[in-house]
Amino acid sequence: MKIIFMGTPDFAVPSLKALIESHYDVICVVTQKDKPKGRGYKVVPTPVKEYAMSQGIMVLQPERLSREPETIEKIRELNPDLIVTCAFGQILPDSLLAIPRYGTINVHGSLLPKFRGAAPIQWAVINGETKTGITTMLTDSGLDTGDMLLKAEIDIPDDMTAGELHDRMSLLGAETLIKTLKKLEEGTLVPVPQDDSQATLAPRITRDTGRIDWSASARNIHNLIRGTTPWPGAFAFLDGQKVRIWRSAVGEDRSDTGEKPDPGTIIGLDKEAMTVQAGEGIVRVFEIQVESNKRMTPYQYSLGHELKIGMKLTPYEAE
Repeated sequence: MKIIFMGTPDFAVPSLKALIESHYDVICVVTQKDKPKGRGYKVVPTPVKEYAMSQGIMVLQPERLSREPETIEKIRELNPDLIVTCAFGQILPDSLLAIPRYGTINVHGSLLPKFRGAAPIQWAVINGETKTGITTMLTDSGLDTGDMLLKAEIDIPDDMTAGELHDRMSLLGAETLIKTLKKLEEGTLVPVPQDDSQATLAPRITRDTGRIDWSASARNIHNLIRGTTPWPGAFAFLDGQKVRIWRSAVGEDRSDTGEKPDPGTIIGLDKEAMTVQAGEGIVRVFEIQVESNKRMTPYQYSLGHELKIGMKLTPYEAE
């Protein structure tokens, strides 16, 4: 079976690797353009390109497939039996989907129809889901709307970050992909239409996604912190300085029924954690990173900087 693989980030590499190690004939890899990265803005290849090149596989990097008929014609000439996509990053045009005789199979990082879109792993954590998974599906012209093939579930512990879930999901995606292809070869795959009434969206994460609204519940704030770790990071401001929060937990609110401090107020600080009042409940903050400083505990930061009970974290620099 001749396969063209389309993917871009780290998440897609295990799936490509699994295809090769399972002796499928990957004749070409299609990935996004190389982009500048890091402080020096050095142009680096995508993770999928880097791995494909190490395996001696031909790589195509279209700017936008829907506007490049010459790339689609090149793929047509390669005459693949199947296209496999995994976090490619572009909507595929109908002219491309019509090429492979077995269609196009996508590896998606959620239990569809929940969390259709670009960031299903992060939004599952941000939304406080306790379970998610991988869905392999037949790609159509919509946004993750095609018929479902196989599913594999995974639990999301209360302290798991999006980054940790991403790494486990990428391996589960590879495993589920190979199971799907084996069923395809056996002729036992049964496509199941999605129930659109149950669909939810997982739009792209931006830097602003991590801005903490302290009037939210402690549970929602904790989920935002772990759902935006490692990128883009959850943040607030303290005396005009941006404070990134790396690790947290929902604390036990032992206050009486009297008047509570304003949301965002630091109500406790010890060697273990900083305690912050939320709109409902309290947040225990274990690790922070203030502008121009390294990651450290709030207590470590307080030894050389002003950080004390009664100070207030705010969503915006000037409030």
